[in-house]
Amino acid sequence: MFRRVLFGLLVVLFLAVLELNKNRLWSFAVFLLITVLYIVWRETALKGAAFLPRAGAFLLWLGAFAAVVLLSWPPVKRVPAVTAKDPVPTGVVTLKKGQVQGVYNEDGSVAVYAGIPYAAPPVGDLRWKEPQDPAPWDGILQADRFAPMSMQPVNLPIYDSLTRLIGYHDYKIHFGDESRPPVSEDSLYVNVWQPAGAREGDALPVLVFIHGGSLQTGQPWYRDYNGESLAKEGVIVVNMGYRLGVFGYLALDELAAETPDGTTGNYGLLDQIKALEWVRDNIAAFGGDPGQVTLAGESAGAAAVSAICASPLAKGLFQRAVLESSTIVSPDPPHSFRTREEALESGAEVKEKLQTLTLDALRALPAEKLVAFTETEHHMTVDGYALRELPYETYRAGRMNETAVLQGFNQDESAPFIMFAHANKSNFESRVRKLFKEYADEVLALYPVQTDAEAKQAWADIFSVVYFDYPHFCLSHLAGERGIPAWTYYFTRANGSLSSWHSGEMIYLYGNIPVDSRLYDARDRALSREMFSYLLNFVKTGDPNGTDPAGAALPAWEADPAGLRVLEWGAETVMRDIPYRELFAILDRMQGF
Repeated sequence: MFRRVLFGLLVVLFLAVLELNKNRLWSFAVFLLITVLYIVWRETALKGAAFLPRAGAFLLWLGAFAAVVLLSWPPVKRVPAVTAKDPVPTGVVTLKKGQVQGVYNEDGSVAVYAGIPYAAPPVGDLRWKEPQDPAPWDGILQADRFAPMSMQPVNLPIYDSLTRLIGYHDYKIHFGDESRPPVSEDSLYVNVWQPAGAREGDALPVLVFIHGGSLQTGQPWYRDYNGESLAKEGVIVVNMGYRLGVFGYLALDELAAETPDGTTGNYGLLDQIKALEWVRDNIAAFGGDPGQVTLAGESAGAAAVSAICASPLAKGLFQRAVLESSTIVSPDPPHSFRTREEALESGAEVKEKLQTLTLDALRALPAEKLVAFTETEHHMTVDGYALRELPYETYRAGRMNETAVLQGFNQDESAPFIMFAHANKSNFESRVRKLFKEYADEVLALYPVQTDAEAKQAWADIFSVVYFDYPHFCLSHLAGERGIPAWTYYFTRANGSLSSWHSGEMIYLYGNIPVDSRLYDARDRALSREMFSYLLNFVKTGDPNGTDPAGAALPAWEADPAGLRVLEWGAETVMRDIPYRELFAILDRMQGF
């Protein structure tokens, strides 16, 4: 009896694997048929047989399951621009390089144009070169599917499903065949969300979003920052794919020598600026105003926004900036950035490991071989062209490009990064001393931990402050010195999903909480309406204050030039003193801010 129960549980487990791995629908039927045949065989021909024949039959059944998994692997297909099964096509829009036709969302309120080239494919001789103009095209480009993700390490489908099940708690079973999105070096495309009925000359405000992912992973069509909700309120939304990892941030002296600008190591950053140039040249055709552009990003995308704010190449391409959970304007940027010397040294190591002597040989290597170096090559650098100096120096000199800032950080930024590396009482002091060096005693006095639980929480707070929170304080202060208003938020809302973890605010801020999701209660939805309204007002006017779309007044949000006051988004929406001020003061001295 026990063996039969165990076998039944194993069958259920294998069916769950097929579902979580998104295997084709026929795999379930074939596996169940094989299982029935195996049971009949076991209970008839093998009944009373010795151990070895029965064990062999069981192994054969396991092998058959493995074969079913491999043969029914989900296919690779480009992701549709909208969820409607038979979407209605839009009218034709004429751009500088050709004509495009998109599709409407399910209720017809938003037109989506996906996969419009903003640069030539960076392949072959164009690998590790500045982005070039795309070739014009004949006919009408059907912009109804998103372009491939930029080349990056790809997870197994079951990994992504488990992330949604365990991390987001919102996994849904889909009855039908599913697919995997493609990855490619040919990924320099923009996507546009346009209010239905918008026409050239409407001069609507524009938001351009840069996705995060540590400059290693990510895609522009993710649900949390989908542009549909903003488009319904009269905003044109644009996002883009850009080169990631080794394809976007490899730095070599030889690469610098072959361009008159001497640039190397910032190809992904140059892609993002190229996309902004595309917006300048083409967004009016969709009804957008190229003189009213807000640049937004989250995590590494926000780090890229702060780099673009400091880049002379981007002057005049946008007016406002939204930075969520990252910036590289502190004196010692904690991530997504390194010095030119560090970048060139790391690039030389990559070249040595690949045993290639020439750029031609490097450019001839298959992308699948190069992608293994993504974990080391994902930092922007001072190349003397896109970034002429440390962004901190640009801000101190008042040479930044933005005229207003909306930014902030979350209470539990560190959670996903230290999930398997929590501190305890025995290792807390050594971690602090390694990170803070001669300032460690001050930090240890600030966090006198006595238990493992206290050490775990203290290290989580310290990690969040050093890698995410403190750079935003620096940005507030630097902007305030130049008379640039900076509205700073502090997201503390706890719920059943990501909560106030890193990236947990996005689904609230962009108004994309699913209508049918049970993870979010009435307060979550009310908070999302407030956060979305602040963003909407900022994009439209440069000031988040005012009313929501229904006319209800929003709680007042103060732009503190000293960077000491934040708007808390949590159980209630209220102004408060910035948290961790004592630790900020230590970092001020440590970094010479």
